Amino acid sequence: MKSKKTFYTEIAFAIGIFILAVGTAFMEKADFGMSMIVVPSYLIHLIVSKYLPFFSFGVSEYLFQAFLLIALSVAMRKVKKSYLLSFITAFVYGVLLDLSIGVMGHISCEGIVLRVIFFLIGMLCCTCGVSLVFHSYLPPEAYEMLVKEVSIKYGFNIGKVKTFYDCCSCLLGIILSFVFFGFGTFVGIGWGTVICAVANGFIISTISKILDNTFVFKDGLNLKNKLN
Repeated sequence: MKSKKTFYTEIAFAIGIFILAVGTAFMEKADFGMSMIVVPSYLIHLIVSKYLPFFSFGVSEYLFQAFLLIALSVAMRKVKKSYLLSFITAFVYGVLLDLSIGVMGHISCEGIVLRVIFFLIGMLCCTCGVSLVFHSYLPPEAYEMLVKEVSIKYGFNIGKVKTFYDCCSCLLGIILSFVFFGFGTFVGIGWGTVICAVANGFIISTISKILDNTFVFKDGLNLKNKLN
């Protein structure tokens, strides 16, 4: 039987955040609709950047996540070290997202076939990135942190909390699209958003199983207890 290779969780986390940013940039370039998780911040970016050009998608992402972490702190009535580190994760992701979008700006994406390919690459990168981040003890982005903390606090099933949050995020995106661009206008939301909502959970689970069957995830640094 072939032995599994060691995959350090810190490296998995770094790769995960990087390809999450790259994947989101691919999906933005394909323009078939963003993942329901990032739709609200994407729409805020589109409207605010008209007046403040520096307000990029990446900036909108980490500021929106900062708002979520503040709301989480108020709900939990305390500020954990992991919340602050989660914002750092969001900030790094936002910077990488802007860099990725900048690079994608120099790549042509014309024609339905190429756009579909870009979308599929983006979706695969995002799901793979989430799978890798979930294999690390390092604080994830605010989206995952909020789901984790609420499920632990109230004893809810984390899968159900995740589904509920995804639905709320999608609903918020629809409301913002109507408010910003007119009733019945879906900006940033398309068939790609629906596909992500339906398939992401299955793909993430499948990739995680492949990773677990291929690697042994091991902490390279003794930081787990210090980050709690």
